[in-house]
Amino acid sequence: MQDYIFEIQLKVRDYECDLQGVVNNAVYQGYLEHARHEYLLSKANSFKELTEKGILLMVSRIEMDFKRSLTSRDHFAVKLRTERQGVKLVFFQDIFRLSDDALCLKAKVEVIAKINDKLSRGEVFDHLDI
Repeated sequence: MQDYIFEIQLKVRDYECDLQGVVNNAVYQGYLEHARHEYLLSKANSFKELTEKGILLMVSRIEMDFKRSLTSRDHFAVKLRTERQGVKLVFFQDIFRLSDDALCLKAKVEVIAKINDKLSRGEVFDHLDI
């Protein structure tokens, strides 16, 4: 069992599905990003405020393993946990369909930070309490 530290529940919208009636693979990245943004807000951080302070958080790598498809009007949860790995903050994010608790997607998202246009050595993640 994962030790998730944050969860958000969402619903698939019709326009997110392709001709096969399943969520388009590119849409999953939007779900993951939305969950990361909401997680930051839950920790009293926002991308806008961080940017105004000269702190830019940027995705450097994403790995996504598609397990099962979501379809129109499915309710699902994006759950995440974080781990520091050197200069990176890694988000481990899983998407579960709520009706049957089926794992639909496993993702690993690596994030780096620039502070005033200089690559951070990761210390910013400690100060942000994320």
